[in-house]
Amino acid sequence: MKTVPVNLGTRSYTIHIGEGLLGKIGKLLQFSGYGKTVLLVSNFQVFQLYGDIVQSSLESCGFEVVPGIIETGEEHKNLATAEKLYDLAYTAELDRRCAILALGGGVVGDVAGFVAATYLRGVPFIQLPTTLLAQVDSSVGGKVAVNHPRGKNIIGAFYQPRLVLADTSVLQTLPPREIRSGMAEVIKYGLIRDLPFLEWLEQNLDNVLARRPDALVFAIARSCKNKAEVVSADEKEKGERALLNLGHTFGHAIEAGMGYGAWLHGEAVAAGTMMAAELSRRMGWLGEGDIERIEALFRRAGLPTVGPALEPAKYLDLMQHDKKVQNGKMNLVLLEQIGRAVSTNAALMSDVTNAIACRT
Repeated sequence: MKTVPVNLGTRSYTIHIGEGLLGKIGKLLQFSGYGKTVLLVSNFQVFQLYGDIVQSSLESCGFEVVPGIIETGEEHKNLATAEKLYDLAYTAELDRRCAILALGGGVVGDVAGFVAATYLRGVPFIQLPTTLLAQVDSSVGGKVAVNHPRGKNIIGAFYQPRLVLADTSVLQTLPPREIRSGMAEVIKYGLIRDLPFLEWLEQNLDNVLARRPDALVFAIARSCKNKAEVVSADEKEKGERALLNLGHTFGHAIEAGMGYGAWLHGEAVAAGTMMAAELSRRMGWLGEGDIERIEALFRRAGLPTVGPALEPAKYLDLMQHDKKVQNGKMNLVLLEQIGRAVSTNAALMSDVTNAIACRT
């Protein structure tokens, strides 16, 4: 098992990464001082696979478990789902000491975290991520949110978990498409700030995709280390943390434009990253060889390198409603070079439009 600290003063916590961790959650929380009733949020598929393991571990240590089963898919990450969980929490008489646990992928984690942040003005929150994408990205850093029909994650908060358990053994049951989707965020860390990690991925990508335990643990731990360092320096995205959004402004436009769930988040981020790389080339920062290198890695990971054929004007309209727009100016994360990202609003709209057109 590897551990990665997230250093945030009184809100610090630890990420545990390794095999067989779900069955240890009860003992980890036994002397936490939390209330004895917990709300375990999951979706049906994940709960069928791992609900018994988590529930038995908690109950053996004296906790009463209230399952909160939500629908699967990004289209259900909304206020209606959150309201159902509020009802469950209220009916179960959860108080401010009682924890909400998220057992699932990014949708489960985001909704459960949003509910934890807002129910009784905040109750303890624990992440048990079961997808690669959630283990390397969404479970770490405290971004919790629900979607609105007009935009992704525009209703949310920064609310840190008390603990993250990334059990790598659960990835063995994950569909290949979900593994590929998660790789978009793994590759992102190498592109924005960790060139040695990117070079390791170029050498070891096949082992990660084959789900070799040693390669998985290394890739997840290195990704979490990168994110933890960024979050520790900039918890609420006032500076460096924005660099984690490489490809996301374009990618969120893809997700919204195609309808939530049509494209997985990592698929949209991969195509969006290629748009950002193309825009970086047009600004004189990347060369053709850099574009080919990035594209080759995404292709090997089985990820799309072009976006859906929406009109550039549609992309731009959706991007204007992204959270990164400030004072009417679109802030985009681009690459000064591979391994170093920058946030800028200096890109010409004509170059943004042409970069989108080139990659659709």
